[in-house]
Amino acid sequence: MMSKKLWGGRFQAETDQLVDEFGASIGFDQLMAEEDLLGSLAHVKMLGKTGILSTTEVEQITAGLHDLQRDLAAGKLQFSTANEDIHMNLEALLTERIGPVAGKLHTARSRNDQVATDFHLYVKRRLPQVLNAIKQLQTVLLQLASENVETVMPGYTHLQHAQPISLAQSFLAYFNMLQRDYERFEFNQKHTDLLPLGSAALAGTTFPIDREFTAHELGFQAVYSNSLDAVSDRDFALEFLSNASMLMMHLSRFCEELSLWVSQEFNFVELSDAYTTGSSIMPQKKNPDMVELIRGKIGRVYGHLMGLLTTMKGLPLAYNKDLQEDKEGVFDTVHTILPTLKIFTGMLKTMKINQEQMYASTENDYSNATELADYLANKGMPFREAHGIVGQLVFKGIQEHRNLQDMSLDELQAASPLIEADVYHELQPKVAVERRNSLGGTGFQSIKQQIKQAQLLLQKEA
Repeated sequence: MMSKKLWGGRFQAETDQLVDEFGASIGFDQLMAEEDLLGSLAHVKMLGKTGILSTTEVEQITAGLHDLQRDLAAGKLQFSTANEDIHMNLEALLTERIGPVAGKLHTARSRNDQVATDFHLYVKRRLPQVLNAIKQLQTVLLQLASENVETVMPGYTHLQHAQPISLAQSFLAYFNMLQRDYERFEFNQKHTDLLPLGSAALAGTTFPIDREFTAHELGFQAVYSNSLDAVSDRDFALEFLSNASMLMMHLSRFCEELSLWVSQEFNFVELSDAYTTGSSIMPQKKNPDMVELIRGKIGRVYGHLMGLLTTMKGLPLAYNKDLQEDKEGVFDTVHTILPTLKIFTGMLKTMKINQEQMYASTENDYSNATELADYLANKGMPFREAHGIVGQLVFKGIQEHRNLQDMSLDELQAASPLIEADVYHELQPKVAVERRNSLGGTGFQSIKQQIKQAQLLLQKEA
């Protein structure tokens, strides 16, 4: 008794049920149903244009595919594990509706180039969504930067107070990280915008197909120039996962800062109730759960990248069943990064900034120590010598629980006669920030220039 599978011509027995279930991908690749139908519509149109199928056959198949599109949109299609994947499920459904002529749709193509095409289309159609979501978050960051040019806060290295900075400088730092993410996803489009269809199983086809026509119909910029590469390439998916991993890494870094900033010890910002949760036992709690959840989700995105890299590592040309493992990670990553970006955007847009608390935290530390060292260097003292003198003054202040600006002029001059009364002006945190106008620095004029540059980037992306 011959196998009932669409590919079962040479098989005399049915596959084991567990094998069917283990090998089936319909549980997840049904997410590409829309892309599969779009690919089939373009393919059958090309088969008609080249005379491979008759006008009547093309019309019958096209009508059946449109019928499936309508039912898919209405949620009426039922898929079966017995038909393994989305391609064979849709072919079986098409056959039920229009009869044996549905089998002619698979002329001059294989599931190998079909699945690669669907996957390219899936990623190609989601990349603009990711780019737009990044841009929306950048827009909020730029607005926050514009509103906080003169908001002074501690700058940190090693999580220790280092030098006072403009809060806008911090927002712009993340803007720039996201800009690099944007550019990486933008470049990702180049390698995604290649059509595999027409490569058939691995060697091309003897039918007189027109791959450029199909590419135009599906909106692809070019076709793969090598059929072996076309059916086995997943670089575009790896690039997507790599880009997503870097994006999530940047957002996770920001989440780490926010988790500190909202703590009672810092109290730099307060998140809206819409983006926080409470405790089931402690009534006073306002937990930054979205911050923590975003930070936590980076693990699954990293995992998907490593998973696909590992899958691809040992694959010979051309298509191998291992490649069935290429999609779930990408699907999950899309469903992770898009809501993450949207939540982050809303969270920052509704965040309250405690400007006074930020400034106060720069007045009770030694983050102005570099100002005093620079002050002495500007008077002609070698910086390394100035560094040593100021270090001794900091040590004295720590022992006596006093800040540099609290020391008398006599005390400061005992350390160096170069110090004069104007030093107190330069030791003010706001002055320390305002003066740092080197290119890219945290000075107010520098920040305003950075904001202008960021605005130009957003306009360019529009």
